[in-house]
Amino acid sequence: MSLELTNISKSFKDEMVLDGVSIQVHEGKTLVLFGPSGAGKTVLLRLIAGVIEPDSGQIKISGTDVDGVEPEDRNIGMAFQNFALFPHMDAHANIASPLTAQKQDKSAIQSGVQTLAKLLKIDHVLDHKPKELSNGQKQRTALARALAGKPKVLLLDDPLRNVDAKLRFEMRLELPRLLSDQNTTVIYVTQDYKEAMAFGDEIAVISSGVVQQIGTPEDIYLTPANIEIARLFGDPVINYLDVTVQKDAVGIFALVSDKRVDLNSGYARAVGQDCSLGIRPESILFVPASHPGAVPVTVEAETPLNEKTVNLCLTARGREIMASRPSGTVGPANGPAFVSIEAANVLIFDKHTGELIEPDKFY
Repeated sequence: MSLELTNISKSFKDEMVLDGVSIQVHEGKTLVLFGPSGAGKTVLLRLIAGVIEPDSGQIKISGTDVDGVEPEDRNIGMAFQNFALFPHMDAHANIASPLTAQKQDKSAIQSGVQTLAKLLKIDHVLDHKPKELSNGQKQRTALARALAGKPKVLLLDDPLRNVDAKLRFEMRLELPRLLSDQNTTVIYVTQDYKEAMAFGDEIAVISSGVVQQIGTPEDIYLTPANIEIARLFGDPVINYLDVTVQKDAVGIFALVSDKRVDLNSGYARAVGQDCSLGIRPESILFVPASHPGAVPVTVEAETPLNEKTVNLCLTARGREIMASRPSGTVGPANGPAFVSIEAANVLIFDKHTGELIEPDKFY
């Protein structure tokens, strides 16, 4: 089933929670709804589920308007943050409930429950009631129940929030495979950018009730619509330096530490404009002083972070930038150094609006 939302708006009293949200999810695909707390993500899921109704706009499932259709008739599976488990049932019965409602035979029910419980590592607590489960186990039980009925549309509200780091990593590998096998259309809510990148065929970034950008994980990371989105994706966060785009006989450039950083010629119309130069930490490379375009910096600190090493550096004007390199590679721990900032690895944002300036707009 496909899912289409058109100009969905919802207010509670005088507070606008969703403002003209339009989203389309194709059959069998996963859309990750990503944004900060209070952005309206959970409200949007509840609207799709039919728990609450929109003030305006249209929700279609497989091309059919579901206005007035009861939640139980929408063929939607849900796993929300509040778990909503049946307190009088053990975990096994909770997971089995959609299979029981489908009148499946006992062997099919047992097999389905065991498969999901093993995948989510809760097979050892199937005889426990919700009050005997940890929050992480409750969350996984709710997720298993949502998956068990193999719904055509699945709404997952941050289902791995209370899961430990090891299992969360495993689920980033296993859950997308399971969802693909079931050909389920999924909206997956998370505040974890790594989870968004791992699960989403597409990502919709929402803030203050407005969808700011929809695209593939690669699109969102490489060409974020604005500097706020750029900051949300990446660890360490993207560096940005206020610059004025300039032009001379050689080409387009900006100055960092009073050194020339060449830019794409497509930025010609931005010449003279106050901009923010966005540079991912992994794109800042330490180089010898003799390297063409080497920019002088002072390394203030070094922090090893398992798979990478992060350096805090200061430009000649005292502005902070972070450089990230794979662990085990050579780099200065402190003191004077030089870095390379390549034109292909920078993003240009309008300083005043924060919007991305794409070079192809200026040819």
